Amino acid sequence: MGRLEGKVAVITGGAGGIGIAAAKRFVAEGAKVLLVDLDEQALVEASNEVGSNVSAYCVADVSKKADTDRYVEQAVSVFGGVDIYLANAGIEGAVTPFLEQTETMFDKVMAVNVKGVWLGVQSMFPAMQARGGGSIIITSSVAGIKGASLLAPYVTSKHAVVGLMRSAALAGAEHNIRVNTVHPSPVETRMMRSLEAGMMPDDLEAAHDMMSASIPLGRYADPTDIANMMLFLASDEGAFMTGGVYMADGGSSAR
Repeated sequence: MGRLEGKVAVITGGAGGIGIAAAKRFVAEGAKVLLVDLDEQALVEASNEVGSNVSAYCVADVSKKADTDRYVEQAVSVFGGVDIYLANAGIEGAVTPFLEQTETMFDKVMAVNVKGVWLGVQSMFPAMQARGGGSIIITSSVAGIKGASLLAPYVTSKHAVVGLMRSAALAGAEHNIRVNTVHPSPVETRMMRSLEAGMMPDDLEAAHDMMSASIPLGRYADPTDIANMMLFLASDEGAFMTGGVYMADGGSSAR
């Protein structure tokens, strides 16, 4: 028996690097997964990579309530319910000096990274109550506990979901719904390629090396490194973990 045998997981940002890695780990432990993202072709490819016999997908904008309700309803309709919700969708915004950051970019980052999580958690509660409980895992960042002036909207959003998580954990406790955040350092994904280009557009390799050197373990995380933490929190091994901030940052927060 796998650690998630018979469980159903919904993963937003499901066509991204961490989303796919988490889906693979969850499926390997017996779960079925619904992948949620904006790009249908990317979702088709992700579902095929994860295993189309154990996954489905839904094209949705996580910042819209109607889309959020629809992907929850699809998970219940296709798989019979939801036990695990990985609120993983997120955008980085632009790498820009603090005083040049725009209201438009701030609103966009907050809509996806905070409102999207809030809508998802609210919509998931009734579905999880119907199953006797569940595990909600929110992807924050090492930026959720530190500052970065060039990424203030992103940093703000990743701090905000910690407060959301703690509030939801208190609300969910009586229903056996656990809520936690996972905080990666840089991960080998599309987002970091974008951030590297924003920091040093003329020398991406130097940007990668500089960021790697800032991490005590001396490297970016592989998406599976993050997925392993998420698997623990999703499984019954994490049954007493709720309201927690879990670092997966190669020692970055120790500095």
